[in-house]
Amino acid sequence: MFEVSVEETFAAGHALRGYKGKCENVHGHNYRVRVTIEGPDLDEIGLLVDFGDVKKKIREIVARLDHRFINDLEPFDVINPTAENMAKYFYDEIMRSLPEDLRLGGVTLWETDTTSATYRD
Repeated sequence: MFEVSVEETFAAGHALRGYKGKCENVHGHNYRVRVTIEGPDLDEIGLLVDFGDVKKKIREIVARLDHRFINDLEPFDVINPTAENMAKYFYDEIMRSLPEDLRLGGVTLWETDTTSATYRD
């Protein structure tokens, strides 16, 4: 099984609804997201997937969130914008455009250099 991972960064603000502590207040993070694609076979030139294609899709999602207040954006106007929910959001959005012969191994979203959440199906 081959794996390819691509990372991007973005900055955004959020507030955790129902949380008791500092994170219930509006604050921001310099997020980092890693998307990992898996598959058993390489194409005729030795690629699992083109890094550029994966970067493009991640950047489309990041563009919706970058320098925004995440609580105001769908679906986070309803669900809490936790790192866990944001990782699943990236996962679901990437899955919509992933070719059938590839599998999404997981999405990891860092809020800080030392804290992250991962979603995989």
